[in-house]
Amino acid sequence: MSHSGRRQPKGDKRQRTRAKLLEATRELVRERGYEHTTLQAVAERAGMTTGAIYGNFKDRDDLFMALAGAYWTPIKPVIRPGSSFAEKMRALAEATIAAIPERETAAYGRLTGMAYSLTHEEIRAQVREVTADSFSLGADWLRTVADEGGLPMPAELLVVVIHSLTEGLLFQRFLTPELVPDEAFYAAFAALAGERTP
Repeated sequence: MSHSGRRQPKGDKRQRTRAKLLEATRELVRERGYEHTTLQAVAERAGMTTGAIYGNFKDRDDLFMALAGAYWTPIKPVIRPGSSFAEKMRALAEATIAAIPERETAAYGRLTGMAYSLTHEEIRAQVREVTADSFSLGADWLRTVADEGGLPMPAELLVVVIHSLTEGLLFQRFLTPELVPDEAFYAAFAALAGERTP
């Protein structure tokens, strides 16, 4: 407690401001899509000024990139030490399935963000850079969980396949949940490990 007898707020003020701005942006993107989400609207929704946005983000595109990083975080499987590559792929399937509820709430924003990126070259270049970094980290991770000879293809290619498989399964599940059961996730990742499912 401070000398004045009042409790000091927890956490860093800048982090709280950024979180509030990101949440306001997320709400607006869900309602309006990226194209129709303005900085003025974000500031109003957050109960702040546009100056608060520029104090935390370089520009609108920087805010959108931060939003993508905050609400579409990497899927991280729980890997048991000494497990086989097939068991690791099953853990990845389980982690992907576990991410469905959180990802589903962010799916519309993700899709409108992707569409926005297709027509805005600066954002597309940033997405390319972030994705390349993510693929590099993923390939490094794959090399740590299985030796190169134990992978069905080079790690640099496998990470792209896993990313595309995961994204495709998730979005198809959101669109037609009755047609993409959990078994489809398990079967897809088992196939990467060279296993057949009944």
